[in-house]
Amino acid sequence: METTSNLLSQRREKAEALAQDGINLFSNSFTAPQAVADILPKGDLLQAEAHEESGTTYRLAGRIMSMRKFGKAAFFHLQDSSGRIQIYVRRDTLGVETFAHFKKWDVGDIVGVEGKLFKTKVGETSIVAREVVMISKSMRPLPEKFHGLTDVETRYRQRYLDLIVNPATRETFQKRVEIIRLVREFLNNRGFMEVETPMMQPVPGGATAKPFKTHHNALGMDLFLRIAPELYLKRLLVGGFERVFEINRNFRNEGLSTRHNPEFTMLEFYQAYATYHDMMDLTEEMISWLAAEITGSMELSYQGTPVNLAPPWRRLTMDQALVQIGGVDQALLNDDAAIFALVREKGIELQPEAGPGKAKTELFELLVEEQLIDPTFITSYPTEVSPLARRNEEDPTVTDRFELFITGREIANAFSELNDPVDQLQRFEQQINERGDDEEIHPVLDHDYVRALEYGMPSAAGEGIGIDRLVMLLTDAPSIRDVILFPHLKPELREQGKEEAQAEA
Repeated sequence: METTSNLLSQRREKAEALAQDGINLFSNSFTAPQAVADILPKGDLLQAEAHEESGTTYRLAGRIMSMRKFGKAAFFHLQDSSGRIQIYVRRDTLGVETFAHFKKWDVGDIVGVEGKLFKTKVGETSIVAREVVMISKSMRPLPEKFHGLTDVETRYRQRYLDLIVNPATRETFQKRVEIIRLVREFLNNRGFMEVETPMMQPVPGGATAKPFKTHHNALGMDLFLRIAPELYLKRLLVGGFERVFEINRNFRNEGLSTRHNPEFTMLEFYQAYATYHDMMDLTEEMISWLAAEITGSMELSYQGTPVNLAPPWRRLTMDQALVQIGGVDQALLNDDAAIFALVREKGIELQPEAGPGKAKTELFELLVEEQLIDPTFITSYPTEVSPLARRNEEDPTVTDRFELFITGREIANAFSELNDPVDQLQRFEQQINERGDDEEIHPVLDHDYVRALEYGMPSAAGEGIGIDRLVMLLTDAPSIRDVILFPHLKPELREQGKEEAQAEA
């Protein structure tokens, strides 16, 4: 098997020979008004015959994905962003000199083609080329066609290559774009206004997470990449915008996993004069509709596990989930000492300042979360772990909050918003006083947000939905890295440029 450095050397030698023959290897003059999908629409078998009979000339551009060369003719498959079509090249059509240059082209080259449609003897609709143009010479060979690009790390590091050779990857990201478009359509149709809020914030808030820190020289101050847009979106409620949403990036300086990436896409939306019950109804309607639009059904299979997204969805309080699913004794939930004993028994470590609400939440994450396969709203989160949510009027130890779980993963977090500035200030101060060495809790209080509440924020409910996890669900992707075009990875171990240096030698 030839080494990469040998293949690189061969490609460069070919390129030099073509350049010496006067071939522009990186031309910018070929225009391609048509796409493959214009000629071969999916599912339309008669369309190609109609095009063939019309005698229309087509101009396409794309990448050579396979090539078969003969003495006086050649076939290659051209791929653009919409599909793939076979091209037939003949020496007597192109001319001897042009055909001789063409035979030095490689799989991976980006080319332009002009010609008419015809059908081969085996019935494949193709284009017989009367002109072929080099647009961009590929200096590296594509992965071997029968095995493709299968190494997961290489697919993530070299996403451009993954997109070239793996149709399933292209389909995933096309679906991601469509999912986000449909989310916008859904919210726009319900009177929500899309807004943009700061990515760099003087005080990171709206979530519990360790932020990325930077410094602005002109202002002479530290800034933080946002961990959430929440506090700015609620400032807009104060300002009189009653339904707002934002789809944008959040940044959290945390570990990497199949569910976590340091930067990720979040949808957050807020509605005045609504409660978390309204958010549950809206979320159920939106996600079940998205599933039907994207997959054609509300019954999915995620990594081999059936998931039914058809409404109505199950709704349980955290205590109910701990008893019914986690197997915790109901009497234990009202006994703080017993809760802490169970936490120790399960090997869960808590900060010394943690109360029973935090203990319950940790038990829930351990005993219940992964068992929530079909959509389940978990409500009544402890006030201790919900500093921005409204206290429940009947039981102030819990909040009017829910988290949505599907396939054992948190998909959404929502609550009726806290709009009492005195209560909010007290909870901020308590959270800071009890932070200990927890780097996920920022030591500076957002006084401007409290000031905004003092002007009066309407009763409201808000929600955050992880777009990446939603895309994972609707595309059956096992890792968040499969739905982020350029996920973060550790540096490559091999010396960068080593193979290029070998090729130069």
